[in-house]
Amino acid sequence: MKKFALALTLVASCIAVHPQDDKTNYDEALTLIEVWLDAQKDFEDIPGISASIVEDQKLLWSGGVGLANQETQKPFTGATLCSICSISKLFTSVAIMKLYDEGKLRLDDRLSDLLPYYDLKQQFPESGPITIRTLLTHSSGLPREAGYPYWTGPDFPFPTTAEIDAKLSEQESLYPASTYFQYSNLALTLLGEIVAEVSGVPYETYIQQHILNPLQLSQTRPEMPKDLYGSDLAIGYSAIGREGEREKVAFFQANGIAPAAGFSSNVTDLGKFASWQFRLREGKTAEILKPATLKYMQSVHWTNPNWKTTWGLGFRVYKGPNGTTWAGHGGSCPGYRSSFEMDLKNKRAYSVMINSSGTNPMKYVMGMHAILSKMSAKDDSVKPEAAITSKDLSQYVGYYNPKPWSSEEYIGTWNGDLVMLNLPADKPAEAMTKFRHIEGDTFRRVRDNGELGETLTFERNAAGAITRYIQHGNYTLRINR
Repeated sequence: MKKFALALTLVASCIAVHPQDDKTNYDEALTLIEVWLDAQKDFEDIPGISASIVEDQKLLWSGGVGLANQETQKPFTGATLCSICSISKLFTSVAIMKLYDEGKLRLDDRLSDLLPYYDLKQQFPESGPITIRTLLTHSSGLPREAGYPYWTGPDFPFPTTAEIDAKLSEQESLYPASTYFQYSNLALTLLGEIVAEVSGVPYETYIQQHILNPLQLSQTRPEMPKDLYGSDLAIGYSAIGREGEREKVAFFQANGIAPAAGFSSNVTDLGKFASWQFRLREGKTAEILKPATLKYMQSVHWTNPNWKTTWGLGFRVYKGPNGTTWAGHGGSCPGYRSSFEMDLKNKRAYSVMINSSGTNPMKYVMGMHAILSKMSAKDDSVKPEAAITSKDLSQYVGYYNPKPWSSEEYIGTWNGDLVMLNLPADKPAEAMTKFRHIEGDTFRRVRDNGELGETLTFERNAAGAITRYIQHGNYTLRINR
């Protein structure tokens, strides 16, 4: 795979947008995030990754690494479109709750009352009713899928709405309603049909007019734009095979399953979607939804009997790594993985899109969050007597080769110190080591308690360029990347 070139001293301008934050300068953390994403893309043999980070109403960063189309070498950027698959469910959920706000339906309305043609067999006579609420929380007991093999390649034969409805009578419930969490694309598909039935306009029209247009989400669609496939819309690739290959996945259109899995978007638009939610949660007036309604959606409405799965109204709601409430959703469709996650208290959101299956976008969400949190947290390792060096640290920035012991190291700057990041790293914040300037080309490791540890000394060639460093009596060469 062709390497994504990083100009180390200008990494931000190469692949990303960095609007300046008024409170904390995140530039060094964002540079480290870009380096980390680029390395992970190569080490995991991923075609392309895009990501964005939003803090309340500000886009802190948006960028991409790798390729949207391997045949044409089309770069993957923050503007690249992908299938967002199950993140589509959030737009369907917002549409349902807008109709709720308008008094056109209630959360305890029965599915069978809203869709007169609904005739899926309830095999548990003791079951409670299947309602809007149980559909939104995946506790309805409905099957996971409609009665077609649409996740089967190579053609992915997604049914139309009419075809889905025609086979309802051949399906039956899996559990009594309100008994277990059972993730269901069929449930959210039927909610999309309810949007159309109650509003009196096609589902796609309602979403466009009442959600996408007001929020100016111009790159979000309730479909996959076939005319943009391979250019603005990334080509999807398969999970990696035993021989290390990823195959091109055929283009698909979710058709009648669109309310559950059919949308396309990019990380920049999802950032706008997050900013709207942060704005609305703090507001006093309605903007598509009432503020109280969105907060209600992002509260826990279902806890599974094992206490491990919690869900809101459409949103996955859970305790995040900092102990605060997070809300969001992931997506997995043929050739694409995505994740959209919001730290509601700190008003920070992360979006990740990958154009290959068998990958883990949530790892990148949490990795970015951990790096930024490390930058914004109080740094106990900085002693009051520790002066910030006047040394030009940029001359040490670059990649180093520790083989055979590990794959690669990147040395960058971090709050007046150097930071070494071991690559690849599933948890990048835990793979960072800081070094403080002592004199000349000598640094010392900064321990977690702020004490200084072993030395790291850089060496130069006759022209004065850094060529390697010595640590614990052994050498590590600098490399070009």
